[in-house]
Amino acid sequence: MTSERAKRFPLGLADLERKPRAPAGSRERARGREPLAARESPARRADTAASYAADKIGAPNVPLASSLALTSERVRERMVERLKANGIADARVLDALAAVPRHMFVDPGLAVQAYEDAALPIGHHQTISKPSVVARMLELACAGRTLERVLEIGTGCGYQAAVLSRVAKDVYSIERIKPLYERAKLNLRPLRVPNIRLHYGDGRVGLAAAAPFDAIVIAAAGLDVPKALLEQLAVGGRLIAPVGSQSGQAQVLTLVERVSATQWRESRLDRVFFVPLKSGVI
Repeated sequence: MTSERAKRFPLGLADLERKPRAPAGSRERARGREPLAARESPARRADTAASYAADKIGAPNVPLASSLALTSERVRERMVERLKANGIADARVLDALAAVPRHMFVDPGLAVQAYEDAALPIGHHQTISKPSVVARMLELACAGRTLERVLEIGTGCGYQAAVLSRVAKDVYSIERIKPLYERAKLNLRPLRVPNIRLHYGDGRVGLAAAAPFDAIVIAAAGLDVPKALLEQLAVGGRLIAPVGSQSGQAQVLTLVERVSATQWRESRLDRVFFVPLKSGVI
């Protein structure tokens, strides 16, 4: 691998008895006002109904009051505005993050934190990456290009694959931990995403049968980038991976570009913290 390293390290990347009540509309009219539903515009009523329906379908494990707030487009829009303010500029990546309901991919008890810029535990000593990290890695992978085929190493709960599916034609994702592989399938099923292919296997060996890939995104940190994955990158393709010690003290987000059949160019970018990249399956 050729080495043209551009280093930069930005800072911080119970039930109460109820008395019968008059219908809501009667009470409103007795006070000389129209019922709220009549005062709302048709568009607003339609939006409310749609949000309610989407909530009941998309997040069955989340309490209704919380989930209605979480599925609001405004909540995700605020998250996206923060990402834009922090330098994410690719409109396709921002639109994808705005569209995918992150709360559906975390435990119900953590759903209220789903749109904070925080990594959250998903079990098995793994995490769902921070939205800012997902956005950064995808922006690097896209680089203004149209992505046909993308490989993700480390499916986890399936969130990043769902976001990737909105910026690439076909997404292949590998997970080595069987319970997480099964969880990702369950999480993705309600979204009916047609272009994600999940695989249970060793991510370090990649997926040669589907190669080459326009982009490879590795969601775990190794001491180096596995040679098999470098070979499965198309010429002109980009691989994004955290590289460094498993302690996380020296992990750096690294971009590898394949410039020819025998040459790769590497750039070291942001300090990051990821779970370790391991071999085999469990």
